[in-house]
Amino acid sequence: TQHLSLNLVKLSKRLLQSSYPHKKRFKPTSSFTKDQMSKLKRICVLFSGNGTNLRHILENLHKKNVEVVAVFCDRAEAKGVEIAKSHKIPTHIIPPKDFSSKEDYDRYLVDKIRSYEIDFVVLAGFMRILSTVFTQSFTAINLHPSLLPRHKGLNAIQKSFFDEFEKGGVSVHFVSDELDGGEILVQEEVLKSDHDLQSYTEQIKRVEKRVLLEAICKLVYR
Repeated sequence: TQHLSLNLVKLSKRLLQSSYPHKKRFKPTSSFTKDQMSKLKRICVLFSGNGTNLRHILENLHKKNVEVVAVFCDRAEAKGVEIAKSHKIPTHIIPPKDFSSKEDYDRYLVDKIRSYEIDFVVLAGFMRILSTVFTQSFTAINLHPSLLPRHKGLNAIQKSFFDEFEKGGVSVHFVSDELDGGEILVQEEVLKSDHDLQSYTEQIKRVEKRVLLEAICKLVYR
């Protein structure tokens, strides 16, 4: 009887395992064959400042989930330029003052990006408002430090912190012709009552990194 009971227990476990199989989770690896590397999604990153989100992408996703084939910046003094160069990423600095109009700037930018045959573009702190010349040329996603559709445009962290809502947060959305108006890909809330403006800003910066990586992977594996 005891032997029969043990067999029934084992059979029950096998039935449960077959009914509820565990999902396999993707585990990044830094070891790729040339063939596997050629299948990685090719992205470029646009930024204007310190490049902390760029660094996070390079350290966590580059040559694991995506290949960052180039970066573009509109400010020669941006600290992110050195981050890109230290990772041996082709780096393009394109100052707006060299162009007579926003459309001319975007047309040049689009031509440069197209030469890399990218799958999509990531805007990670790129502070220029892009024209339809750009927005209608690529699949692109943008990181924004508010719970869109609230507080589009500049100074979103401060506006979010001082508004009437209990929570602020971070959004990653598809770039469209409307400023910060594209379909939302990922959002994460941040409770404001735990913070003053400085600590809230620091928490938003931490959340940005996590949310941006999640959005990129969601786009890669959808």
